[in-house]
Amino acid sequence: MDDALLAEELAQRAGALLLRLRAAGADGRTGDSESDAFLLAELAARRPADAVLSEESPDPAARRTAERVWIVDPLDGTREYGEAGRTDWAVHVALWERGELVCGAVALPALSTVRSSRTPVRSPVGAGVGRIAVSRTRPPAWAYPVAEELGAELVGMGSAGAKVDAVLRGEVDAYLHDGGQYEWDSAAPVAVARAAGLHASHVDGSPLTYNEPDPWSPDLLVCDAGVADRILGLIGRHRTTNEGARAR
Repeated sequence: MDDALLAEELAQRAGALLLRLRAAGADGRTGDSESDAFLLAELAARRPADAVLSEESPDPAARRTAERVWIVDPLDGTREYGEAGRTDWAVHVALWERGELVCGAVALPALSTVRSSRTPVRSPVGAGVGRIAVSRTRPPAWAYPVAEELGAELVGMGSAGAKVDAVLRGEVDAYLHDGGQYEWDSAAPVAVARAAGLHASHVDGSPLTYNEPDPWSPDLLVCDAGVADRILGLIGRHRTTNEGARAR
C-alpha cells in the first residue's frame, strides 16, 4: 500500500475507533490516548523504519535525523469531541519526507468524511471573502479588523482539520490562526489543502516547514490563492498594530 493510501486508511480507522469510544461515553483524554496507541502500533507494524511525531507521545530524538517522519494528531479538537453533537473534531495523519510534506489525510469521523491529498476535492471558488474560520476559543485580535475590511464574518470552529475542510467545502473562504499550534495541528490539513490548490503559509507569508527541532508552529493562513495577497497584506497591517498596542 502506498503512503497516501495508508494515511487515509489510518485516519479513517482511528476515526471509527473514536466514534465507538464516544458512543460508549469516553471523554477526550481517553479518545486521545486510545487513538494515539492505535496509530503508533499500526505505523510501527507497517512502516517500522519511519519515525513518528505525535501530539500524545514523547518527541523521539530519532526523527531529527530521519528521512521519513509521520506527523499525527490522534484527536484534533479534543474539547469538541467531548461536547455532544459537535462535528468539528478530526484525526490528522501526514508524512514528511526529506524536507517536504508528501501526503496527508484528515478524517472527520462525525461527518463520515476523509479528506486526502491523494484525491483532492474542493468546491468552486467564490468571488470574494465572506466568511473566515478562526479558533472558537482564541481567535486572533487582529482577525476582527481584517474581517471588517474584507466585509467578512468570523466563524468560530474547533479542529484545524475541520477548518480546512470548511474551506474545501466552500463553507468559509479562509482560515486564520495565530498564537497556538504545533506541527501536528497543521501538517495533514496543509498537505490536503495544498493538493487541492489552496494557498497555505504562515500569516506573514513565509513558508510552512515541518520536522523542525522545535515542533511549535503557531500561525497559519489557508485560503484560495487568488485572495492570499490581499489577506496577507491586511494581516501585516493589523497584526503589527495589535502587537504595538499590546506592547504599550
